[in-house]
Amino acid sequence: MKVSIIGAGMGGLSAGIALKRLGYEVKVFEKVEAIRPVGAAISLWPNGVKCLNYLGLAEQVAALGGRMDHMAYVDGASGRTMTRFSLQPLVEQAGQRPYPVARAGLQDMLMRAFGPEDIALGMPLVGVEDGASAVTAVFANGQTVASDVLIGADGTHSVVRGHVLGHQPERRYAGYVNWNGLVEIDTAIAPADQWTTFVGEGKRVSVMPVAGNRFYFFFDVPLPKGQANERATYKAILREHFRGWAAPVQTLIERIDENGTNRVEIHDIEPFDTWTRGRVALLGDAAHSTTPDIGQGGCAAMEDAVVLAIALQTNTLGVEDALRRYAQRRVQRASDLVLRARKRCDVTHGKDPAVTQAWYDELWQEDGSNIIRGIYANVQGNPLD
Repeated sequence: MKVSIIGAGMGGLSAGIALKRLGYEVKVFEKVEAIRPVGAAISLWPNGVKCLNYLGLAEQVAALGGRMDHMAYVDGASGRTMTRFSLQPLVEQAGQRPYPVARAGLQDMLMRAFGPEDIALGMPLVGVEDGASAVTAVFANGQTVASDVLIGADGTHSVVRGHVLGHQPERRYAGYVNWNGLVEIDTAIAPADQWTTFVGEGKRVSVMPVAGNRFYFFFDVPLPKGQANERATYKAILREHFRGWAAPVQTLIERIDENGTNRVEIHDIEPFDTWTRGRVALLGDAAHSTTPDIGQGGCAAMEDAVVLAIALQTNTLGVEDALRRYAQRRVQRASDLVLRARKRCDVTHGKDPAVTQAWYDELWQEDGSNIIRGIYANVQGNPLD
C-alpha cells in the first residue's frame, strides 16, 4: 500500500513510522524548506510515551526526557509553596513515567526513525483530488502524487481539513499569550527534578526539566490578540507583566534568551466529528487543534498514529472502511481532550476571576491527589492502556 502523509510534525512522522513498520510504502510531504520545531519543548505524558514505546523508540525517548519526579504550585507574589507532591502515584497508575522533552530533540528522533530520505521538503499542498482507486495530492510546484491513502497531518492551519470538511472552521482565540523557551537549570529558579508553576492574577510561569541540564519554561499572560510582537522587547514585556512577583520569576526572566524564545497567541478549534473523506483522513492538530493547557496535543496525535496503523492493519473491507473505523475510535477521545483543555484554560487564566481565585485557594489545601487524578483522567483511555 502506498501512503502519502502531509506534514512532518510529530503526528505525521509517528504515523509514518507506524505504517512503515507494517511494510507500507510511505512518503511524507512538508511545506517548509527546513523543519524547525514549533515551540521549545513538550510534555509527553505516559500515554504519549507509550505510543513512542510502541513504535520501538523507548530507549531514545527516555534519553531525551527530563527527570520530573515532583510537581509544585507556588504563589507568584510571595514565592511560598502552595502544594508539592510526588508524581510516583501517577507513574504507578499509568505504568509509565512522563517525559518533558525538547521539541528539537524529539523532531530529530522521529525523523531519524522514519527515514529522512522519505521526507520531501518545500512541498506546499494546494489541493486533493479524489479517485475511485487512488487519491492525488496536488502541490504548489505543479507536482502530483497519487497514493492509496492520504493522511492530513498538516497542523492547525490544515489544507487537507478543508478538503475533508468542505470548509475551514474558524480558530478560536483562547484569550492568552504564551512565551516559551529553554534555559539552563538553576535551583535558584526551581528544583531540578520538579515541574514548578508560579500562579497569580490569572497568569502562569512554569519550568520543567528536559535533557541537557535545561528547563523548559513558559509564561502565560491573558491579553487581547493581535498585539505587537517584537522579539527584542520580550524581557521588558515580561518584567512589566510580572512586576512584583517572587525572586525566582525575576531570575528566570533575566536568564531567557530573547532570540531563542517563542511567542504564541493560543487558539483552538471547536471539535468536529468528520475526520475522513474517501481515502483521506485527518490526524493530529488537523483533526483536533487544542490549547496546551493539559499537555495532550502531541500525545493525542501520537495516539492517532497508533490507532490509524492498527485500523489499516486489521480491517480488510477496504481503505475507506478502515479509515472510518480509525475515526470512530478517535473522535470522541480527542474531542474530550480539546474541551478539557479549554475548561482548564479558562480556570487558570482568569476568565472568571472568582473561579480562578477558588482554584488558588484549593491549591493551598491540595495534597496532590486531586491533581494526579485529573492528569490520569487525561491519560486514561489511550489505545495502549
